[in-house]
Amino acid sequence: MLVNGKPLARKPLKTSGVRESFTTESKDESFTMGKRVLIAEDQNDIRQMMKLMLEIRGYETIEATDGFDAVEKAYKFHPDLVLMDIAMPLLDGLGATKAIRQFDRDADVPIVAVTAYGDFYKKQALDAGCTDVLSKPLSFDQLEATIDGYINS
Repeated sequence: MLVNGKPLARKPLKTSGVRESFTTESKDESFTMGKRVLIAEDQNDIRQMMKLMLEIRGYETIEATDGFDAVEKAYKFHPDLVLMDIAMPLLDGLGATKAIRQFDRDADVPIVAVTAYGDFYKKQALDAGCTDVLSKPLSFDQLEATIDGYINS
């Protein structure tokens, strides 16, 4: 998201009761520019929150609302990272992950499972080909650290 032609970035404030705010003063975001993240999430509010968090950091986002949509968009756009909800309609995140891994066995795109079921699906997600598993609700710091760790390593 741009404001006055500049990407938004987090900047700590020294205001009582307020820990952070968003400003147009940017961190060095050159390492994120042009990096694509596919957000596969059927819940619009969660998908939009993740999108905003990522775009503030300078990532390009691609949205998918179900597993089939995620597979199609992964094939079409070749993202640098996929955030994959596990419980989605039509094709769940586990099936979508297997399909993405199957059509491009050489692809090393990190697929991070995002689930409200905690550790219940962790083994299944990793067995399906996910690189990591995050539990909902997500915090900005958790999401940022995970994505930066995979994309910028």
